[in-house]
Amino acid sequence: MNNTVFHNYNITRQDREQQLKQRGLVLWFTGLSGSGKSTIANAVEQELFKLGYKTYTLDGDNIRQGINKGLGFTAEDRTENLRRIAEVAKLFVDSGQICIAAFVSPTQSDRQQVKDIIGTDDFIEIFVDTPLEICEKRDVKGLYAKARKGEIKNFTGISAPYENPENPDVVVKTENKSIEESAREVIKHIKPHLKSKNYE
Repeated sequence: MNNTVFHNYNITRQDREQQLKQRGLVLWFTGLSGSGKSTIANAVEQELFKLGYKTYTLDGDNIRQGINKGLGFTAEDRTENLRRIAEVAKLFVDSGQICIAAFVSPTQSDRQQVKDIIGTDDFIEIFVDTPLEICEKRDVKGLYAKARKGEIKNFTGISAPYENPENPDVVVKTENKSIEESAREVIKHIKPHLKSKNYE
């Protein structure tokens, strides 16, 4: 039996956003392992930080070493992994911060669940569109090589599918772009969403 009751506190999200002079928002980077999503997310955060915005980045490897340490890589565990991340990101939004999330998030249904938890108005989906062959060439962690040998099961792009987003807010094609160019492309799109006239 669930005996919990949601408690409303006196300081609201609007109060926090007004104090920070920004709106809470989630920038959700999705793409294959090695696509560059974490690197671009980091560059975007650095630029936003320089501009005076309050940010925090959630990254797949970091999350799995802490809050989601007990989860594996089955379809069910991946869904639960993303559900928990979405709930954490939603708390950052409520705090008035810009939460930058970089996760493979391979299926349309899982990304929709994330979007539903966070809320459409507070969610910007950024698809880092890098071909599989380029991701494999980068393979800085050696994961694709292990997946090809069967040493890693359920690896997205090799033994598990990646479903391209149907209607992402931003598409970044990294094949012929530098990290800086990719980050600028994202910043250009999201800037109008970062502030509301209510918080100027």
